[in-house]
Amino acid sequence: MREVGILQLIDKISKGTVKVAVIGLGYVGLPMAVEMARAGYEVYGVDSDPAKVAKLLQGQSYIIDIGDDALEGLIGQRLYPVTDVKVLEHSDIVVICVPTPLTDEHQPDTSYIETAIDQAIPYLRKQTLIILESTTYPGTTEELIRPVIEQRRDWTIGQDFYVCFSPERVDPGSVYFNIRNTPKVIGGCTSDCLAAGVAFYGSFLEQMVPVSSTTVAEAAKLFENTFRSVNIGLVNELTAACEKIGINIWEVLDAAATKPFGYMPFYPGPGIGGHCIPIDPLYLSWKSEQHGFPLEFVDLADRMNRRMPLYIAERIEALLAKEGKAMNKAEIILAGVAYKKDIDDVRESPALVLFERLKEMGAVVSFTDPYVKSFKLNSEVIPSRVADSRLWESADIVVITTDHSVLDYQQLVDHAPLVFDTRNATVHCTGGHVVILGQPDAGGAAAVG
Repeated sequence: MREVGILQLIDKISKGTVKVAVIGLGYVGLPMAVEMARAGYEVYGVDSDPAKVAKLLQGQSYIIDIGDDALEGLIGQRLYPVTDVKVLEHSDIVVICVPTPLTDEHQPDTSYIETAIDQAIPYLRKQTLIILESTTYPGTTEELIRPVIEQRRDWTIGQDFYVCFSPERVDPGSVYFNIRNTPKVIGGCTSDCLAAGVAFYGSFLEQMVPVSSTTVAEAAKLFENTFRSVNIGLVNELTAACEKIGINIWEVLDAAATKPFGYMPFYPGPGIGGHCIPIDPLYLSWKSEQHGFPLEFVDLADRMNRRMPLYIAERIEALLAKEGKAMNKAEIILAGVAYKKDIDDVRESPALVLFERLKEMGAVVSFTDPYVKSFKLNSEVIPSRVADSRLWESADIVVITTDHSVLDYQQLVDHAPLVFDTRNATVHCTGGHVVILGQPDAGGAAAVG
């Protein structure tokens, strides 16, 4: 028989009267908070950055997937941005969406999770449901959240409080998948914890995927992105091989993709970026190594992907050499620095690694990106330039590093003296001097690896 507390919480969820606090209003937390508010819940959005909170209070979004119009009718009515975690004392549900980066030694950095829990604990009231969405290694919820609350508040899990893990699944810039229609994996520390989490998310999301534990839910997210990292690493290595052999990798991939079973296409590029794919596999690898089983295959893919920007730099140097130009003082323009097309996110972007490497090699490097106004390299702020014919003509080589849909690639090809396309964005363009990554024109670069 269930405790009275869980029945009361589920009843409040069914009536839509629970109050929710979302800790962390970044690329995951803000869209989630907006979706909850749209569903009719009263939501406190908590972020330690006063600038973010101030913008939201003015009805201005700082995330491309959430337009200002999405905030209309929500801010100050159902969505309340704040910096003070004290609002948790009024909350029935607390959702944690904070970053989980890597340390300088490429090991998991769970300090944001630990800080969020440490700050939240004094304000938690009994029967609160705490949900961690931040991607992390298997065991985090049971090791860093549950026991800390149990010890500091002298509460019993499943009776006095409830804890779940439900990994964020966000595809920035996607026109097909959003928070509402993406299946929601969730695991609880107890059956009542799971019941509360399923009741809550199931009230405004289309499909729930309950699993037996928080550890399974944590591992599922890591498996998803490790799968992608490994396959991208494989296709990047095969790309370099095809260049040496004299085969067009893009034609090979298109042909292979016609197989209706047992194959899933992945595509090459200048490397991997974002907050998930470059990081998540290393969380899994670290946890496995703690148990005496190094994930050599996963680590190899990581090295391959991190090597790609350096390989691209070598290709650029070789292409310039074929034109009789040295890398030193060469005018190089990167077209796109976001880690993927049609977004403004530069976290872990391979284009930034390439930018820095080219500068180290003596080139004069600049960039243009319709979504990124500037980025910081060390202490220097690098501004985006206007993409027009004069910009392309001023370069010794233009390198397409992000295939944004709004860029006029035909204009680029028509006016740039030399184009190195790492995304196959110019495949339908005519004329010009274009070299596409993975097509037979190795240019004497060293093999990636």
